[in-house]
Amino acid sequence: MNIKALRSDQIYRQVMLAPPAEKTELYREQMLAPFMKKWEIQHIPYKAAEPHGFDVITMNNFMGLAPEEITSEIRAELELISSDALWQEWEAAVSRSLSLFTENGVKLAVSDYLFTILLGNPKSASLMLNEGYSGDGGIPGYILCTLVPDAYTLPRMKAALAHEVNHNVRYQYIQWDHTVTLGELLVSEGLAENFATMLYGKELLGPWVAKTDAETLNRQIKTVLKDRLDVTGFDQIAPYLYGDELAKLQNFAPVGMPYCAGYACGYYLIQYYLEKTGKSIVEATITPANQILDEVRGYWNETTTISG
Repeated sequence: MNIKALRSDQIYRQVMLAPPAEKTELYREQMLAPFMKKWEIQHIPYKAAEPHGFDVITMNNFMGLAPEEITSEIRAELELISSDALWQEWEAAVSRSLSLFTENGVKLAVSDYLFTILLGNPKSASLMLNEGYSGDGGIPGYILCTLVPDAYTLPRMKAALAHEVNHNVRYQYIQWDHTVTLGELLVSEGLAENFATMLYGKELLGPWVAKTDAETLNRQIKTVLKDRLDVTGFDQIAPYLYGDELAKLQNFAPVGMPYCAGYACGYYLIQYYLEKTGKSIVEATITPANQILDEVRGYWNETTTISG
């Protein structure tokens, strides 16, 4: 198993020193090209055919710093992600997460893993709804996390990386295509966040779960989502998974759901599943969603208690 960290801090310094006219292409080549296979799988153009068209830079700029914003003004933030010790800690988190699977008999089809940590844009409404950090690990072999570095977000990167590794492993076993359902994504996000808190503690529970209280979960979220599990099409799924605020920022129609409704619902659904079946989080990670959902029919009609 080969884990490689793409040292974004070093690339930011190169881009910072580059002339304004060269920043975008240098950033594209150094920061985003190493993830080329991921972009191809997701059908995201590496470079738009027309000026200002959608491509990997557009995707980057949704939550991350745009290349033209990488100037001397970001020196303070850059320093916060520039220590060798920090990158070693992050790599160790990826290694620990993957090793938990291999040590428990899970065979991984992917042997090479590339990850990086990007500087987030504090003006991104989506990133700020997530309390300044986010992750992307659905394509096996590739993990990108984004953060506005501070005393809150930096300690959470280990858990965020573990969350994304869980996705990386699951989607080596579970096929993702246009038929993916809301039920699969509830299960997937619930597995990932339970895996992260198992490794690094519930004090690092992500805001996508921690912001939801018991009354909202039981009276608003579960009552709606239990009848929407077979919904397909990401434009239809997104509002239930992310909630109305994030959905509207992505130009999806709101459906009356609070912030990250699907994440919170999935988190407690997986807790219910693990307690009911006695399965480990490792076993559950590679279990098809329909099998998990069959076991948790009682979850939808029972009142979920949220501790802490």
